[in-house]
Amino acid sequence: MGYIREMRALVGTRPLILVGAGVLVENARGEVLLERRADSGLWGVPGGCMEIGETTEEAARREVREETGLEVGEMTLLGVFSGLDLLHVYPNGDEAAIVSVAYLSRDYRGELRSDPAESLEARFFAPAELAEMDVNAPDRPIIAAYLATLSWD
Repeated sequence: MGYIREMRALVGTRPLILVGAGVLVENARGEVLLERRADSGLWGVPGGCMEIGETTEEAARREVREETGLEVGEMTLLGVFSGLDLLHVYPNGDEAAIVSVAYLSRDYRGELRSDPAESLEARFFAPAELAEMDVNAPDRPIIAAYLATLSWD
């Protein structure tokens, strides 16, 4: 997160446009992985901000690996999210207009773990549980788009 720290040193908490990427990782039972964020205690999609020189795919894979210990393989684009729903004030007062690129993957390996610096816990949830969860505001449109892709027989 070197780039963002450098920018924050220059502009303080004023709004920045941040590009982030994350992955909705789905297990064989159709459950989706979320993490409880260390900064807010809210649930969210594993992901984070791009570094200079990264593609969104590289950033998404790196963030999932750092935050959950899982290595993501093949991914498909779920969507690109921006606008008023993604104007966000972090618990430390930093403001951001987030452009979030979200992927979906069922191709992963590794053992699930949490990085205490970024997430309090990470675990899989059934889709029916997602609507009732206390979700980080910028992740709500992503989860809504994911739920819209599911067929509810």
